Amino acid sequence: MRIVTFASGSTGNCSLITEGGTNILIDAGISMRRTLAALEQLGLAPRELSGVLITHEHSDHISGLNMLVKHHNIKIFAPEALCCVLAKMKPQIADNLNCISEDDKTDFGDIAVGCFRTPHDAAYSVGYRFEGEGTIAYATDTGHISDELVRGLEGAQLTLIESNHDPEMLRTGSYPYYLKQRILSPEGHLSNYDSGKLALHLAKSGTKHIILGHLSRENNTPELAYKTVSDAISTEKAEISVAPMNNLLAVTVGERVKCSV
Repeated sequence: MRIVTFASGSTGNCSLITEGGTNILIDAGISMRRTLAALEQLGLAPRELSGVLITHEHSDHISGLNMLVKHHNIKIFAPEALCCVLAKMKPQIADNLNCISEDDKTDFGDIAVGCFRTPHDAAYSVGYRFEGEGTIAYATDTGHISDELVRGLEGAQLTLIESNHDPEMLRTGSYPYYLKQRILSPEGHLSNYDSGKLALHLAKSGTKHIILGHLSRENNTPELAYKTVSDAISTEKAEISVAPMNNLLAVTVGERVKCSV
């Protein structure tokens, strides 16, 4: 099982989970052109996608949906409450929406998918857990470390979690006060320090590779996120990578990555 991040950050998010003949996009927050170019790099065509899983309705996670549906008739999957939100926001994609259960796993060929709630200031926000030959868990946009978040992530061999900002960079940066307060709130975004706490728990629960995602362009750096989280888990044997904002990062469960930042 493999994850490939196409983009991760406040300007757009899109990743791919693959195993066997199953290819699932997570979010479509970049242009269709960028998404198709990334798929082409991997030797995949849009018709080979099993669908798109949506984490929540913020624009940096769904801005590319309309064009993907219009030109490629791709199926979209989300919990029922989120499907209702998406149908109201984008009625043109309503016929492509498919509701998945929050209580049971949904079968996508070679991959079984479960979902769990994440604490974020969206109408409905979830993370996903993918089980096949390996296990990958994925959760961004998490304002604090909730019990449900931890249950959804722990035990997975590979996880992608948020490491959005350095608190000092945020406080002294150029963002307006209201936006700083939103990011720092319990329904905002996870700091590097809190990401380190979560990473330590996950490493102790058996996670071998942790990808840091959704870094702020203004209030963080890949090097700072990597160092903060690496220091936090220094007693554990888990590898850390940082998902680029605009380039591809591919990680296969059980394999090491040559360059971590």
